[in-house]
Amino acid sequence: MSFIWWIIFGLIAGALAKWIMPGKDPGGFIVTILIGIGGAFVGGFLGQALGFESAGGSGLGWGLIWAIIGALIILYIWKKLIAPNFSK
Repeated sequence: MSFIWWIIFGLIAGALAKWIMPGKDPGGFIVTILIGIGGAFVGGFLGQALGFESAGGSGLGWGLIWAIIGALIILYIWKKLIAPNFSK
């Protein structure tokens, strides 16, 4: 998978995760891409640990769904653990 595809995939997954979980989120365009790419790793690892073979798949099918799940986990951790410490 090329570097450009990772950026596009990360943008899609990160943007969808931010749309599903509205509220004050970190960063802009670049951070959204990084959240999506990180979500792909987290979601893929989690899905494979739970026994879903499709979790590590590429493309806009199950791979995207697991990436969104992973990005939602990252956003949740950000909102509950990291963001409150910045407001102090």
